Amino acid sequence: MAASIYSKVSSVFRPGLFSNKVAIVTGGGTGIGKAITQELLYLGCKVVVASRKFDRLSKAANEMKSSLPKDTTADIKAIQCNIRKEEEVKSLMKSTVEEFGRIDYLVNNGGGQFPSPFANISLKGWNAVIETNLTGTFLCCREAHQNWMGEHGGSIVNIIVDLWNGFPMMGHTAAARAGIENFTRTCAQEWAQHGIRINCVAPGTVWSETAAANYADPSIFEGAIPAVPAKRLGKVEEISAAVCYLLSPGAAYVTGDTIKVDGGSGLQGFSGKFVLPDHDNMPPYTWEEDIKKRKEEEEDAHTRTGPQSKL
Repeated sequence: MAASIYSKVSSVFRPGLFSNKVAIVTGGGTGIGKAITQELLYLGCKVVVASRKFDRLSKAANEMKSSLPKDTTADIKAIQCNIRKEEEVKSLMKSTVEEFGRIDYLVNNGGGQFPSPFANISLKGWNAVIETNLTGTFLCCREAHQNWMGEHGGSIVNIIVDLWNGFPMMGHTAAARAGIENFTRTCAQEWAQHGIRINCVAPGTVWSETAAANYADPSIFEGAIPAVPAKRLGKVEEISAAVCYLLSPGAAYVTGDTIKVDGGSGLQGFSGKFVLPDHDNMPPYTWEEDIKKRKEEEEDAHTRTGPQSKL
C-alpha cells in the first residue's frame, strides 16, 4: 500500500519541484482534482483538499497520505468546505495557514452542473450552478488573496471548460466558467503588483470514473470523440500536467491566460457532443416574396375599405 500511489503517479516535472510549497485544491478527492492532488504530492507539495462531501474526501485523503514515502516533504489534509458558503471559504484559508503556515498555490477545481436544455433550467438550478462554479471560485480567489497571497504572492489556476463554441445542454456552467475566465483576466492585472499569477485550464472531454458516474448515460463521453481532432478522450493526468506547469516557475511570465487541454475539440464545436434535431423553423428571408406579400396586403386593405374620399 505504501508505494501504490507512486507506482501509478508520475510527472514530466523534476522530483521535488514543489517541496515545502503549500497548495489548496478544491474538489481534490475525485477525478481531475484527485489527479492534480496526486501529482502535487508526487512533486513534494503539501496539499489541502477541500470539498463539501467530507466522508468521501477524507477517505481519498487518507489513502493518498498512507501512500507517501517517509522521506517526502509532501503532506495532505482534508478540510470540509462548501465553496458556496463565504464563512466556510474563509475558514478554509485560515485553517490552511494555521496548519502549514502559507498558501503558495490555489487550484479552483471544485464545481458542479447537470445536463439540461437551457429553456428547462429552473431558477433554483441556475443559481446552484452559478453559485458553485462562479461565486465559489470568486470567494476562493478573494480569500486566498486576503489571507496570504496579497502580501506574499502565489499562483492560482482556475479549471473551466471547453466553452468557445457554446455548450448545449450545459448552458449554466458555460456561463459561469466564461465569467471565471473573464475575472481571471481582471485579477491578473490587478494582482500582478502583489506577485500573484492567475490562469485558467480548460479541459475538453475528459473521462474518469467519478465523472462518468454523474451521468445516467456514460456513453456521452464516447459520443464526443468524433468532434475531437485527437480522436480520443482526455486523461485526468493531462489536465494535471497543465496545472502543474502553470503553478511552476516555468510559467513565471504567464498570467491572465487560458491553456486548452482538449485535443483540438475547441476548434470543432459540439457536433459530436450535441446532435441538432432536424427542423424547418428558420427559413431564409426572401425579399421578392416580402414585397409581393406587402402589395397583396395593401390591395386587400384597399378592397375592404374602398376608395377614400377627400373632405
